[in-house]
Order: sequence, then structure tokens, then C-alpha cells
Amino acid sequence: MNSKVVVIGPPGSGKTTVGLLVAERLGVPFRDTDHDVEATAGKPIGEIFVDDGEERFRALERAAVREALETHDGVIALGGGAILDPATQEDLAGHRVVYLDVGLSDAVKRVGLASARPLLVLNPRSQFRKLMEERRPIYERLAVLQVATDGREPAEIADEIVKGLS
Repeated sequence: MNSKVVVIGPPGSGKTTVGLLVAERLGVPFRDTDHDVEATAGKPIGEIFVDDGEERFRALERAAVREALETHDGVIALGGGAILDPATQEDLAGHRVVYLDVGLSDAVKRVGLASARPLLVLNPRSQFRKLMEERRPIYERLAVLQVATDGREPAEIADEIVKGLS
């Protein structure tokens, strides 16, 4: 079985938490492209947005995703907006992509209303709704497996993913 799994979803869906558990269950390494972007830039994503702008962040994110898909043989968690890039969408074709779906109330509980997430700063609830209207069709189209996360424990979600991909 191919061990590469790519986890996508909106902020608060549990991509990192669940991705780590899936990697553990599969006995493969885990990689988070948001962490790669921060390491490359030498600063947190929020600061990249403020100091350098969203366009620079998206360029760093695109490079991190491409590199991870080419070199990492394990579980990869992508930033919530990485799937907006058409080249990334093309690169994900043929990969085992898992979409973690989360509702507004659970996402808000998980990320908080005073979050450092740059695209949710002004009106988190309204921004989240807008993000999901734009992104949900893309998440659904790219995924080979969609898993609802609302009201569920990360371990339960990870078990469902491993079972669903086997």
C-alpha cells in the first residue's frame, strides 16, 4: 500500500492532529507544509502575511507543497488554502487525498475567535463561511476520502481514515 496520504481541510478541521495519528498508525513520517513555510521564512505564518503579504505566503506555500509531494513518503498536512492553487490541484491528482470536513461551530471552538490565523482575523465566523463557500467544492473534488470531524475525537477520525484507505 502506498504510504503517502495528503490531508486537506479548513482551519480547525484537525489536519495536523489527525495527520500525526494517521502517520503513527501507518508507521510512516508526518509532515506539515505550514511548518515548512514557517521554517523557510524564519517566522510564523501570521507575520509572513503582515510583513510580506498573502502573495508571498502563497508562493512559499506552493513551493513547500510541491517539495513535500515530491520527496515525502508519509502523511502530509496541507495548509487550508493550499488547494486554491491550480498547480497544487494538478499535483494532488493520483494521490490519496483525505478531506477533513468541519462545521463552523466546531472550527470556531478549535481555532478560537482570537486566533492568529490571518484570514480569520476580522470577523472569524463570517470569514470562515466565506472560505468554505469558496473551498468546499475544491476539497470535495480533490478527495478520495471525506471524513466528518464534528464532535469526534482525533483517534476515532484517524482510525476511520486508515480503514477507509486500506
